[in-house]
Amino acid sequence: MTEQIHKHVLENGLTILTKELHHAPLISHWVWYRVGSRNEVPGKTGISHWVEHMQFKGTPRYPIHVLDAEISRVGGFWNAMTYLDWTTYYETLPAEMAGVAIDLERDRMVNSIFDLQETELERTVIISEREGNENDPMFKLSEAVRQAAFSRHPYREQVIGAMDDLRAITRDDLYAHYQRFYTPSNAVIAVAGDFQTADMIDQLAEKYNSLSSAEIQAGKIEPEDKIEAFSKVVVEGPEETVYFELSYRAPSANSQDFFSLMVLDSLLTGPTSLSMFGGGGISNKTSRLYKQVVEKDAAMSISGGLQSTIDPYLYNILAITSPDSDTERIRARIDDEIARLQDSPVSSEEIARAIKQAKALFAYGSESITNQAFWMGYAAIFADHTWFDNFIENLESVTAESVMKAARKYLQGDERVIGIYRPTAGGKR
Repeated sequence: MTEQIHKHVLENGLTILTKELHHAPLISHWVWYRVGSRNEVPGKTGISHWVEHMQFKGTPRYPIHVLDAEISRVGGFWNAMTYLDWTTYYETLPAEMAGVAIDLERDRMVNSIFDLQETELERTVIISEREGNENDPMFKLSEAVRQAAFSRHPYREQVIGAMDDLRAITRDDLYAHYQRFYTPSNAVIAVAGDFQTADMIDQLAEKYNSLSSAEIQAGKIEPEDKIEAFSKVVVEGPEETVYFELSYRAPSANSQDFFSLMVLDSLLTGPTSLSMFGGGGISNKTSRLYKQVVEKDAAMSISGGLQSTIDPYLYNILAITSPDSDTERIRARIDDEIARLQDSPVSSEEIARAIKQAKALFAYGSESITNQAFWMGYAAIFADHTWFDNFIENLESVTAESVMKAARKYLQGDERVIGIYRPTAGGKR
């Protein structure tokens, strides 16, 4: 894959990644900014997500509602996302209309209006979104677990932000955040599809070369490499189901340990896709915890979660069960399987199956032109595009010994958070 991805950096620091794919007359154009909840400070949590919303409120050239009409007019689709380490905007549309996406994103990189009335309207929308999330058991549990798992790192906060901050952030706060982080040197453009590389780079360079780009003076963010001590959090709410979660510190994505933990997760809970667009699905019924927890009626389902991040984040094991189930029984079964991984080498056959499943999910999640462009930019945020190129090779390098080492290093019982969501009396919403 390496020879298919071309990297070009403009003098103002803008990184351009391109990949020609000529099997369909489409292109997918993504602009990634290295800013997410990781770059926020107390009192301003949720500001990156709010700025993303404001980017759909128009510029003098593309007033509000005109933006969407421009993409729809040419038969394309678009969206945006904000997460821990990044904010991204994308358009997938007919290849001959690539200029529409390029012109639109270049314009709103520097010319978004941030109208005061629209800011206040969006405050209402985001506060309503936050209130809706507070009725979601997994949101409430995740918030409590993250607060316990991080003492100071910004990963402890939800991407949407704290309610008090959402009420206090001003239009000027949002605009200052936009001006600081939405700059060529802090951006990656990833384009995949039916084009000629030289022509695409010329087109992008013509649009962006004139933009100046000051170096971002970002405060130093100290990673938290360990969960310092065991803790347990219990939250309650209107629901009929119990959610039981074990959370451990996970390595950053730019660590070889990350791939060992990915294979370990496939062994324990079944394979999960890193792609935000999923792609395919593989049963987890061959996983160790499915056999020990679900098949033996300790829980209704079991799953794992590992995410690609700049700094060490969390690896989660989640069991969903009924209110009358014994969560201590679930914990004991999970701990037994973890101890097996720590004490006994995994057979070569089981390792091979886990790697094969992880590779299959990666392939399913890389099928479309949109996903190809996604992966290039996504990898460039926490590593570089070669992380995507070398994904399969890194998976295949995982051994039984490296899985055992990862289990011993990351899955320690005294360095984790146990989170439990329990129904309040009455159960139903």
